[in-house]
Amino acid sequence: MFQKILIANRGEIALRVLRACKELGIQTVVVHSTADADAMHVRLADESVCIGPPPSRDSYLNIHQIVAACEITGADAVHPGYGFLSENAKFADILAAHNITFIGPSGDHIRIMGDKIEAKRTAKRLGIPVVPGSDGAVTEEKEARRIAAEIGYPVIIKASAGGGGRGMKVARSEADLEVALQTARSEAGAAFGDDAVYIEKYLEKPRHIEVQVFGDGAGRGVHFGERDCSLQRRHQKVWEEAPSPALNAEERAHIGGVCAKAIADLGYSGAGTIEFLYENGEFYFIEMNTRLQVEHPVTEAITGIDLVHEQIRVASGGGLSVRQEDIRFQGHAIECRINAEDPRTFTPSPGTITHFHTPGGLGIRVDSGVYSGYKIPPYYDSLIGKLIVHGRNRVECMMRLRRALDEFVVDGIKTTLPLFRDLVGNADIANGEYDIHWLEKYLAKED
Repeated sequence: MFQKILIANRGEIALRVLRACKELGIQTVVVHSTADADAMHVRLADESVCIGPPPSRDSYLNIHQIVAACEITGADAVHPGYGFLSENAKFADILAAHNITFIGPSGDHIRIMGDKIEAKRTAKRLGIPVVPGSDGAVTEEKEARRIAAEIGYPVIIKASAGGGGRGMKVARSEADLEVALQTARSEAGAAFGDDAVYIEKYLEKPRHIEVQVFGDGAGRGVHFGERDCSLQRRHQKVWEEAPSPALNAEERAHIGGVCAKAIADLGYSGAGTIEFLYENGEFYFIEMNTRLQVEHPVTEAITGIDLVHEQIRVASGGGLSVRQEDIRFQGHAIECRINAEDPRTFTPSPGTITHFHTPGGLGIRVDSGVYSGYKIPPYYDSLIGKLIVHGRNRVECMMRLRRALDEFVVDGIKTTLPLFRDLVGNADIANGEYDIHWLEKYLAKED
């Protein structure tokens, strides 16, 4: 087991990893920018190192500073959390070259899954169902027309190196295709420095279903069930739950088994999430995230297994602590992402939190790194906390969530809490009847 882990992140995920390390008896080092000098993870860590000014490129994305912090403090492993350098293959390679363990998959696996075209090819080879579309990058309009005619309109054009909805355009007819192709390539080049795009069949009303997987790097793989992340705004998840209200037991077992076998066959090490669009009983692979997800607590709630402990165990060479038959799913869990944003316009709302009170009681968990008097800096993601609620079934979970949201108080800034108070009382949400377009339509109607 590791002696000392450096946590290369900030906010609630840095605190989440820090707590797991303490429970395992591992010394902790956190890095921070000057803007985060008073952050909770900095206060609670055994050691802290300031690695630069507020901009991420000069601090949390500064690989050389983070490696230097490891060498200064004697950290023998790095946990990257999510975001920042968590899916940076170069970072994983550099750490390996310095004999520092990256708590995550190999640089090669990060590279494969970071390229959307290569990821789709790999998924297909591993037996994971994929969306019909091009086998690789599409550069010519003639080729695009042929593929679109073959799979049928509407189609969606996506950036190979994309994410967050950038470089994505829908063409509903042949007349739309030329402009959509040119626009997607232009956006992809500007956002990612790579204008490669590919074409897929566009699904009209899919759910977003993702499967939590783990591999030991030596040919064993397991799945920890699925999460439904269909409530999204601008392709960013807002509300996640497990298990999905849309799946039955047979579908759940089938897709979980497919993903676990794929991870084993890939020789993958650590945590990963295989994401799908789901429509009319069919699953279609969209991407794989080679890191811990923001929404991992809902999986922990229904399995009782600490996924960060599992990450650390696997990375240290201890292998997986459970076999597939050991994993039991109990009850229902929902996570709401609480952002420092105006609940109507979603404009960021940095500032000082004057009062912060979290709900409590059975089945309630709040992951947050903020406190009363904390000043939210304007430089980073607006997520300030996650409310995770667990119940014996979905109805109990929803009632408990309603009560928890009423207790949650954040004063001094605007937050998205009012949005969730609206959603928890909505009939569609109560019945689990929503798709990836539902939230944006709801918000447009409210305006």
